[in-house]
Amino acid sequence: MNRSLASGVFSVVSSKIVVLVITALSTPLLYRFLGAAAFGEYAFLLSVFAIYMIFISSGITDGVRKFLAEDRGVANWSEYVVGFYFRLAVLLSVIGALLLVVATWTGLVSNAFGADLSVYFYVLAALVISAQFRDYARKTLMGFGLERYSEPLKILDKVGFVVIAIPLVYVGVGVMGALAGHLIASLLVSLVGLTLIHRQVSLSCVFSSPPERFPRRQMLTFNSMSIALIFLMMSLYHIDIMMLHRFRESSAVGNYKAALTLAEFLWFVPMAIQTVFVHSTSELWSQNRLREISELASRTTRYTFLITAVMAVGLAALADVAVPMYFGPEAIPAIMPLLLLLPGALGFALARPILAVSQGEGTLRYPVVATGGAAVINFALNVILIPPFGMEGAAIATSIGYGSMFLFHCWSARHVGFDPLADARLTRSVITTVLAAVPIVALSAAISDRWIAIAVVPPTGLVIFVAFALLVGALDLAEPFEVLSKFPDPIGTKADTIYEWLIGSDRSNEPGSTRNWLQHLLFVAGLSLLLSGLAFGILDPGIQTVTP
Repeated sequence: MNRSLASGVFSVVSSKIVVLVITALSTPLLYRFLGAAAFGEYAFLLSVFAIYMIFISSGITDGVRKFLAEDRGVANWSEYVVGFYFRLAVLLSVIGALLLVVATWTGLVSNAFGADLSVYFYVLAALVISAQFRDYARKTLMGFGLERYSEPLKILDKVGFVVIAIPLVYVGVGVMGALAGHLIASLLVSLVGLTLIHRQVSLSCVFSSPPERFPRRQMLTFNSMSIALIFLMMSLYHIDIMMLHRFRESSAVGNYKAALTLAEFLWFVPMAIQTVFVHSTSELWSQNRLREISELASRTTRYTFLITAVMAVGLAALADVAVPMYFGPEAIPAIMPLLLLLPGALGFALARPILAVSQGEGTLRYPVVATGGAAVINFALNVILIPPFGMEGAAIATSIGYGSMFLFHCWSARHVGFDPLADARLTRSVITTVLAAVPIVALSAAISDRWIAIAVVPPTGLVIFVAFALLVGALDLAEPFEVLSKFPDPIGTKADTIYEWLIGSDRSNEPGSTRNWLQHLLFVAGLSLLLSGLAFGILDPGIQTVTP
């Protein structure tokens, strides 16, 4: 991983963390102010809108990001790409908005979703245009390698939504207030984003015609395949909500969405990596550096597994405490769906970076087939399980669909030309997760005070998890510092110093080496932890004693 790639990941991850914090603070407020039923209607409307926008924007945003990152050796290449996709964005957004207005005015929306929801679709029609240029602006900046600009725009979008939507919802405007927040925030981001693009290339390029050799056909072909890929992936996100709305009341949809929101918190690092890898690995593919691609993909798979697994274990251990504390007592029915969703969320997290590397290659046939396989499984299981089992059925179906993404995309990666499991150490990572889960869950169960549990379990669980990861070899001692050494200073310089010291003291792996004595220390610490748990009754060995 070179410094520029790591810097891009750092920028995206930083914004993801900020957005995650804002989302974590605002979502329970929306849930509480709207109530479970209205929150369910709001979630349903956003799911319908997300599926609809796939055909309006997904090919444009992925295309402009990919082709701007490529150096084709063509004069004014950037201007032609920006202008081509801007014109396409205008055309598709206007058509999409008009179709939505006509469908609502003629009663098609009322017949499909009910008269109570039809008025909201006029707002969604306006949101089609504002969201189109919000996403176009951000992805264009990413194509220029300007994550330092594109990612703050995402924060601006989220902050703008919260500042507008929360007060409106609080005073009783309801779902309309939440949608208004999305509309105004996306308009603001569009204006700022287009201004930043104009500083890179003049937006007058919109009126310039590219030369005959400009690869219009290739761009449109990439768009069509990209639309198919995004549609299949988004169906994994939203088909369960849409079907649950059909068979259950809105409050069930709201509680299920609450469970999904918590489960999707696991994805913020994998999503950040996926966002950067699409255009960053395009250069590696263009230079046919297959060995480097496999090494990058497999190590990322391992790191993603470890990061996501420790978060999943912690969330599962604290689910009974965290859900009612976070959303309120009305959300207690969301606990079981959350637990059922966590295994699948882990599998989906692993699939994301693999998919991004495949997208960087540019040939989307195998990724589309792989995602399609998972989407078909997800759809079929939702059809089978939601009518009789409701939220729990949706959670089981979605979890299996999510998890199958990892298996399908490992198959896809082999056909594309790289091995995402070369250094993934999946067996060791699974062992780490199982071993660490026992004391983490036991610690959570042993603490009766919910505030103490929230304060103690996450940091203690992280230490326990890292200790077991180092002990079983899922993680090498020097690896975290190697990754951090590629980040911007001052983090990079300090981490590089520690990394060089660890590597220098561990080259021979002799009995006195750093790795050797640290592994012995970790083994003793882990054994002591388990024995202490048994001695003080925190862990139950399953042996019953008989009092004479």
